[in-house]
Formats: sequence, structure tokens, C-alpha cells
Amino acid sequence: MEVQSAINDTCCDLPSHVECDGPRFGPDMFGDRLAGIIAPFDQPDPTERMFLPPFLEQALSPLTDDLSDEQSVQFEVADIFRFYGEAYRACHNLTIEQLKVMDAIEKCRTAAYGFHADVCDTCGHTESAYCSCRNRHCPKCQGIAKHRWVNARVDELLPVDYQHATITLPGELSVLSLHNQKLIYDLLFDSASQTLLTFGHDEKWLGAQIGFYGLLHTWGQTLWAHVHLHLVVTAGGLTEDGKWVEPKYKGWFLFPVTALSKVFRGKFIQGLKKAYYADELILPDNMGIDNATAFEMWVDQLVARNWVVHSKPPFAGPEEVVRYIGRYTHRVAISNHRILSIEDGQILFTYKDNKEKDKDKLWKEMTLSADEFITRFLWHVLPKGYHRIRHYGFLNNGQKHANLALIREILGCLVPSTDSAEAAADNEEIGRACPKCENGHMRTFLVTDGFGQILKCDISVFQTHPTENYDDTS
Repeated sequence: MEVQSAINDTCCDLPSHVECDGPRFGPDMFGDRLAGIIAPFDQPDPTERMFLPPFLEQALSPLTDDLSDEQSVQFEVADIFRFYGEAYRACHNLTIEQLKVMDAIEKCRTAAYGFHADVCDTCGHTESAYCSCRNRHCPKCQGIAKHRWVNARVDELLPVDYQHATITLPGELSVLSLHNQKLIYDLLFDSASQTLLTFGHDEKWLGAQIGFYGLLHTWGQTLWAHVHLHLVVTAGGLTEDGKWVEPKYKGWFLFPVTALSKVFRGKFIQGLKKAYYADELILPDNMGIDNATAFEMWVDQLVARNWVVHSKPPFAGPEEVVRYIGRYTHRVAISNHRILSIEDGQILFTYKDNKEKDKDKLWKEMTLSADEFITRFLWHVLPKGYHRIRHYGFLNNGQKHANLALIREILGCLVPSTDSAEAAADNEEIGRACPKCENGHMRTFLVTDGFGQILKCDISVFQTHPTENYDDTS
């Protein structure tokens, strides 16, 4: 083969890993020479299946699995799935989505997903790593998605106050959501959004349309079902005649939480009853509800409780809004750094006890069996295609850009520069900074799938590259 001959002509041994001053095909094999070796595979035709030769795959692929920015993490959810997943699947009936999530997390950043190879556009330093699963439930795959989402929101921020509200379902309804995921989650989104919009349009409080994001979380610190919404709300709104209205209690609160709680509860209960009488609500046998009378008695007990609606003071400024959004948007049920040990079928992890008043004792430890840990983790796998981040009011996706432009004109503020968004896009295109020279950027020149098929090969990212296949005549 022509490519194999090019490597043989260098009189160099073929290594098992690329990670050096230029690809480690030989002591002086710099980027332009590597570009020549892989030139026959440049810009593969997507309609044709082209595979990387085994010797080249061996030379470029990573040494080990899980080469990531979480190298300091000793234990991972993936390890739990690998050790105990097969036995768990044999004893439990799982949905297709749950099975897909387990499979994706187990294989994330391993050879099963192929690898990508990157080269510094300045010094020729090369690295390779296995590809991520990009599943939204994977603890290792949320960084890029969060980064992209936050960057897309930066230029939507207005020079107004923003508030953070949290609406939480009672524990009984959180548990019921395990049997009625989409129905309960949709009811939560609909009831919360209608409540906020109703208060916004009420002239007693504002008399305008507000704009806000809703972020769904379904877990608590111990992975137990704890369904709640985080809401980022503009402290002000747009009237029908095109005016911006400030809140009556600016700097203090937007709407009274006690009143919000009662209205939200009424809307949610109304929707819950509608679902029950339409035979859309699944009630597990252990609830003991086998007729309408029993259901109404259970609902009465829910109504008698105070439903938690919490509102924090306004953010200090748009920058703080961005920092907050970044913390909450793409969280998963548990992060890998909280897992302390995996031993004899027992999982030890840390959790934050929000009821603890002593701040020195805020973080505690809990042990669950592997079976219970996996069960709780899989509770939070969302239905296929379910949107857990939603926009409302004048930030509704269909009208957002026109409304933002109008509000900026009303407030007399400049249209935000697109430099930040463009810079973020450029950084994604250019790649991360080179860890060796710290001046250049790592550019991806090769991507394969788990079968060795070439998905991308681009020698144009090299500092220089030949027009013909490499031929070492030196």
C-alpha cells in the first residue's frame, strides 16, 4: 500500500500512540509529513465507506480509554454500569431510552465510539482521544452542550434585572412522575408558565408580558425523585402598545410567592384531575386509589399542603445571570466527582444536605447498593425528545428576536455586539489552546467511528501540507 510504503520509507518503528512534537511516526516526523501520510484519505466522500488501515489506526488512536478533562476522577457512573449493568438489566424491565443511556455512558470515551486526532496549528504537537457519546444524561458530556447554550444566550440578555424562582412539586407528585413522566413534567411546565404569565399581565403587579426560561430538574442530592423548575425571569415586561414596564417592587420581588404558590397549585391540580378523569393518569397499586372518591380524597390532602415556590432577590447584573444559567442548564442526576468508592456492590457518594444548618456539616456521605443506585439514576432519564429547557413570554422562540430588538429600542440601548457569539463560534472551530506551546490551537484532522470508518479527514488544518503524498527523500 502506498501509505504503508511512505511510513516504511522513514525507517521508523510504528508506535502505539501519537503524543509528541509532531506525530510519533519517527523522531522528526512533523505535521506536514503526517499530512502526507494521511493525504489519500483527505476529505472522504460521505457516500463511500472508507476505513483507516489497522497500522495507521494503531499509530493514531489513544493509549487508554477515557482520556478526558476528568482524569482526576477515580470513579464514574460508567464504572458502575460496567460492573453491575449486565446483572441489573437481567433483573429489571427497562425502557428503550434507559437501555440506550446505559449503553452510551458505558461506552463513552472508549474505542466503541471511535477516536479523533488533533494537531496544533503552530507547533505540530498532536494528541488523540476517544469520542464522547454526547448523551444528555452522561456526566462527562455536558460541558460542550452547556458552553454552546450559554453562548447562544449571552446576546439575548437585556440591561434589566433578572430574578430566579424555583417551583417544586410535593414529594407524592414527584414519586408519581416516575409512572407518568411526560404528563407530570408537562403539567409542571404549563402550570408554572401560565401562573407567571397571569401575574405578569395583572396590572396589580406589572400589566405586561414577561420573558423567562424554565429549566427542569427531576432529582435531589440523593438521586431521589425531586421534580422542580428553575426559572430565570425578567423583572419587567413588554406591554401590548410597545412599552417597557418596571415592576412595582423593583429590587425586592417581582410577584408575591404565597400568591404564586396558591395559583400554581390550583392550575396543577386542575390539570391532574383532567388527566385522571380522561384515564391518562397511571396510579400504581401501592397508592390504594381504585375509585374516584379515593382519588379526590388524595387530591384534598395535596391541596391542604403548602406548595413550595421560592424566589431569590434580583441578580446583580447580566454577567451573574450567565454564570447562574451555566450552573443549572446541563446538569445530570449526579456528577462523577461525587462518587467516592465502588466496592462489593456498594456505592459510596457525597450529597449536600440542604436542611443542615451547620455549614461545616453541609456535605455528607451516603451508601446505596449498586442496584438501588442504578434504579435511582435511571429514574431521571427523560422521554425521547423531551425538551427540559423552555422559553416563554416575549422570549418564546417564535417571537424572541423581534421582541428583543423592540425592547432594546424602547430602552435606548445599543444592539449587543455579535463579537462574543462569533468569538465563541470561532473558538469552537479553531479548537482549544495547545497544552504544549500554549500559543497555537488544537485542530481536529481525523475522526473515526468505532468500526474504523473515517468520518472526517482534513489535512488543511496542518500548518503546511503537501499537494502530493509524502515521499521521504531526505
